[in-house]
Amino acid sequence: MAEVMSEETLIVCDGLVKIFKTEDVEVMALQGLDMEIKRGELMSVIGKSGSGKSTLMNIIGGLEKPSAGKIITNGKNLSEMTEKEMVTYRKKTVGFVWQKSERNLFKYLTALENIEAAMNFSGKSKKEKRSKALELLEMVGMSHKKDSYPTKMSGGEQQRIAIAVAIANEPDILLADEPTGAVDTKTSNRIQDLFRKLNKELGITIIIVTHDMKLAAKVDRVVMISDGKISTEKIMKQEYREKIDSLTDAELVEDAHEEFSVLDKAGRVQLSDEMLESAGIDTNKVKVTVEDGKVIITAENS
Repeated sequence: MAEVMSEETLIVCDGLVKIFKTEDVEVMALQGLDMEIKRGELMSVIGKSGSGKSTLMNIIGGLEKPSAGKIITNGKNLSEMTEKEMVTYRKKTVGFVWQKSERNLFKYLTALENIEAAMNFSGKSKKEKRSKALELLEMVGMSHKKDSYPTKMSGGEQQRIAIAVAIANEPDILLADEPTGAVDTKTSNRIQDLFRKLNKELGITIIIVTHDMKLAAKVDRVVMISDGKISTEKIMKQEYREKIDSLTDAELVEDAHEEFSVLDKAGRVQLSDEMLESAGIDTNKVKVTVEDGKVIITAENS
């Protein structure tokens, strides 16, 4: 059943809960996570190991279903889809770029053949697939490697081919899991710039899960997950969006985004360790007062 959504909204996560069970223990990876993603957004999801960011990506990508709550994409509830519908969703709506190249590319196919293989069930003719693959190679700056095998490419070259493979079927969403985790700084910058180029030219929604703060600094929105919920968001200031191509990494990291704490549906807000330390709060009890229209949080004994 289709859900009513605004035309600007592509993804709605509503109270997402994900519990992983073993014989001895249950782990709650997501704890009622709420989030909306607009069409054409370029954003990153960051968080410590075990925070739930990879679980969130897998749910958006249709690789896992939530234990509770719902996720709506393009007006459709993924939790209600049959397995056949989920396979179609993964093929047509989502493109994946993984950190490890062996998950992205067939080592026995050339760069050109890898991209063509991604379109095997697209209904395109052989000629159409070849033309599209060559176009994508040009787009990611890898035309000179069209006949090369993955083992003859650098890590950065493999990742750019992987991005071409991921967008071969013109998905609405591109999900990238630590795409710069195994490359050097110079190559990371090239991949960062490529994501922004594709977002701008194709209008594709790009969600990057990363530990790389330099990569996160170049996106329009940064969502930080802590203990299975969104704790804070950073939104790039308009003046930086307009001149981002001319800015250094240091300028972007320092002041490009404005940070917001997220108030959930129950009226709760998470405070980061840095905020608590700065305010001298080291207990689980605080005073909350309202002064001149501002909410003031202070330590219990202050």
